[in-house]
Amino acid sequence: MAAQDAGRVTIADIAREAGVSLPTVSRVLNGRADVSPSTRRRVEDLLAHHGYRRRAAQPAGRAELIDLVFNDLDSPWAVEILRGVEDVAHAAGLGTVVSAVHHRSTSAQQWLVNLRARASDGVILVTSDLAPELHAELRRLGVPTVIIDPAGVPTFGIPTIGAMNWAGGRSAVEHLLSLGHRRIGVITGPATLLCSRARLDGYRAALESAGVEIDDRLVRRGDFSHEAGFTAGTELITLPDPPTAIFASSDQMALGVYEAARQHDLRIPDDLSVVGFDDLPQVQWSPPPLTTVRQPLDEMGQVAVRTLLRLIQGETLESPHIELATQLVVRSSTGPARG
Repeated sequence: MAAQDAGRVTIADIAREAGVSLPTVSRVLNGRADVSPSTRRRVEDLLAHHGYRRRAAQPAGRAELIDLVFNDLDSPWAVEILRGVEDVAHAAGLGTVVSAVHHRSTSAQQWLVNLRARASDGVILVTSDLAPELHAELRRLGVPTVIIDPAGVPTFGIPTIGAMNWAGGRSAVEHLLSLGHRRIGVITGPATLLCSRARLDGYRAALESAGVEIDDRLVRRGDFSHEAGFTAGTELITLPDPPTAIFASSDQMALGVYEAARQHDLRIPDDLSVVGFDDLPQVQWSPPPLTTVRQPLDEMGQVAVRTLLRLIQGETLESPHIELATQLVVRSSTGPARG
């Protein structure tokens, strides 16, 4: 990088050249003491060499960092959202700090401690209920916040980005009904999550619209994991009168159903039709390729960053809540109901 390129130099560039993390550069810029003298000197020398200056419109300094906070990072679902966030953040010259709080209040509190210790331009929370104390602290810190796939009813004043889960659940079951299936099992996500409840409601709405009685024995609760799909799938296919089709409200659970079917010598879709939800990249290669409801996970991440950038710039949003369309993707895991 040449000094004359200073107008285009970001702290990500400085961090890369200095061989340090983005938060370290941010701490140097904000005059924090928790940086070793040698590292501080190396970063300051590079900042001076490239003529880096904070933007005058931001007296406190733009960190050129955003925080992306998941409950967990052990799912391909999270990777797709991260991909979308990174695409837009990188194009905007922003670094991304990724954290997982693992559903524990102590982890959330530690993340807040870390946030206070460094600068951040904004926060994106994924599948989260914004606890009142967390909301209050983010407001006190003046950090703009967006929620992707809110766990519950959206907090007033916090923008949310989600998918049309009810419509997606309904389209999955309508597809199975069109193939002649009438005993259709469902494996839901956690009852605490808004998306889980919406997909289950879509399942029920499709059955009711078709005049098919809802059998509660065909409803199983899961947690979106492969293991939950296997356990619930095993319970469903070993019923005295098992379903001919199963709607698993995540792809991971659908693949768990695949394994349950394999262990009980059931062929998909000849003996059992399966529909998932998400359209993760790997399911098009599963044997057989999975019929699923695509929710635009990468686009949800992209829209979240664009929304956050508007908040950072002080713009007024036309609507605080955005729902992106889902789409049924028909592959080879569904077929006509067996006679």
